[in-house]
Amino acid sequence: MKVDRLIGILSLLLQKDMVTAPYLAAHFEVSKRTINRDIETLCKAGIPIVTRQGNGGGISIMDTYKISKTLITNAEMQDILAGLRSLDSVNGTNQYKQLMEKLSSGSSDFLIGNQSVLIDLSSWYKSSLSPKIQIIRTAIDTCREITFHYYSPGREAQRTIEPYYLVFRWSNWYVWGWCRKREDYRLFKLNRLEQLELTDTFFIKRQAVMPELTDEKVFPAKIHVKALFEPECKWRLVEEFGSGCYVEQSDGKLLFHADYTNQENLVTWLMSFRDKVLLIEPEEIRKELCTALQNALQQYTKGEGST
Repeated sequence: MKVDRLIGILSLLLQKDMVTAPYLAAHFEVSKRTINRDIETLCKAGIPIVTRQGNGGGISIMDTYKISKTLITNAEMQDILAGLRSLDSVNGTNQYKQLMEKLSSGSSDFLIGNQSVLIDLSSWYKSSLSPKIQIIRTAIDTCREITFHYYSPGREAQRTIEPYYLVFRWSNWYVWGWCRKREDYRLFKLNRLEQLELTDTFFIKRQAVMPELTDEKVFPAKIHVKALFEPECKWRLVEEFGSGCYVEQSDGKLLFHADYTNQENLVTWLMSFRDKVLLIEPEEIRKELCTALQNALQQYTKGEGST
């Protein structure tokens, strides 16, 4: 990718007093003509690059620029490398590792250092996510529509969208794009879409709005929950809601208060605690939970001796 190569060239020029075009061409496995075009691009971007012809000549950045305006500090580069490593954890290739090697060439102290931040964005679904991410990235880069079968609560449908952003949020991957069916921007969870295909239909980029992904916007709190948990549930409450979500009672039980978005998800979440929780409010969901537990009991009772 040209951007990767430009970053790599700039990094080498900042590290070395001078390099030659043949050296850069060999290092990045491109032609000398491509390197010359890259140098011209960097010059147009305002980087003061000097070229000297003949014996002992080469390409360099003006000394004053290197001294007074170093682009990236050690701490900043560590953050960049952590980000690049995280992308390799989901894309199924080693392209970012290769870029890191190019960036680190000739200056291991500056670029390698103590890599104390490790980010892994993969999941249990890495084998199915990686191909989806690659298809969507290709679609975004080439302005081509994608089509897929999407599963949402209560329904499923075929969707065609103009993809604009890949989003990692709430420990999951999403694609944000213009939905042909809804004629509006929508957020789709990658784990819920199947039969993903890159179409031959090109689109003209819209002035795409950035997705507003605050919890309040995407998951508006509609249900005020009050429940009493057994003490052994404390670790889960802390992990999922923080230590301020409950008040410990004199008998050790935990009086829990929180706002929840989806009623079905709430019932499922409460049932995962089995007999270790008592829902107090809201009353209508308490009744629904009782019905769900009774139905489950009947289902298991009915199934006794049937195998």
